[in-house]
Amino acid sequence: MENKMAKWGFKNQKEPNVTIRDILEILKRNLKENDQRPLIHLGHGDPSSYPSFRTTPVAEQALFTAIRSSQFNGYAPSAGISAARRPGYPLYEAHAAFSNLEVRHFDLLPEKGWEIDLDNVEALADDNTIAMVVINPGNPCGNVFTFEHMQKIAETAKRIGVLLIADEVYNHLVFGRNQFVPMGTFGSVAPMLTVGTISKRWLVPGWRFGWIAVTDPNGVLNKSGIAECIQSYLNITADPATPVQGAIPEILKKSTKDFFSKTNNTLREAADACYAKISEIPSLTCPHKPEGAMSTMLKINLPLLEDVKDDMDFASKLATEESGMWWD
Repeated sequence: MENKMAKWGFKNQKEPNVTIRDILEILKRNLKENDQRPLIHLGHGDPSSYPSFRTTPVAEQALFTAIRSSQFNGYAPSAGISAARRPGYPLYEAHAAFSNLEVRHFDLLPEKGWEIDLDNVEALADDNTIAMVVINPGNPCGNVFTFEHMQKIAETAKRIGVLLIADEVYNHLVFGRNQFVPMGTFGSVAPMLTVGTISKRWLVPGWRFGWIAVTDPNGVLNKSGIAECIQSYLNITADPATPVQGAIPEILKKSTKDFFSKTNNTLREAADACYAKISEIPSLTCPHKPEGAMSTMLKINLPLLEDVKDDMDFASKLATEESGMWWD
């Protein structure tokens, strides 16, 4: 049995699939058990955990209305209720590995506001490259691409002959100098799929609702059969809860600008405070002040730290030290 299991590929994996949740669990194990102080998570993407980030009453009422209507207690169509705009949310590397696809990571340029190193993209691409994922606003860098840079991204995709997958989960969570521009604006340059969700903009990640939009005015995805494949994919994925789907039209229609402005103002204040504090720490550098999304990237100056090997070692020892300092 053991040999047979190994033959099937359940053993000797080349690289473990480590997720941010795995990392957080590792760090939590470095905390002292007797430390009763409240823990502030700086590494998870669930804004609903904090009272300053609560969804709009419009969304709560819409869900309540959908449940009370008794129209959304059964199964939804596999592609989702039509008014809810086709839900679905792919997990890139996990799905790629499951489908035996190779993932190549291109570089970002911190000194240029985390822009994509497009020369690096072209060097990585070959005849087997089929798609490029672009996350904007950026997670975890907190950047927002300019219109000009996004146009260059689309032109690069056209030149190397790939479709763009635009991850815009944090769309409109923008509070810096650059305004959010949908990647679909450049759909006439290169075909693209846009991934969106209500999770972050409406602060309800537990509702598990998202969508995939196709921007393909030149018909490339239809001719190649990719659009049909997406439809087939939706037929085998688990649906978001039907009452949530039923609430979507009212949520989209009635949510106010004031609600979104309040969220962005809170994020701006937090980003300013975080950036200012980091600037006071010699061993840490924030290459670019966050302008969007809910996170930022730091650089650790290892020569200034004693007995620290890398970022994971730093985070683990920081958790242990801060947790134990209060009680020792």
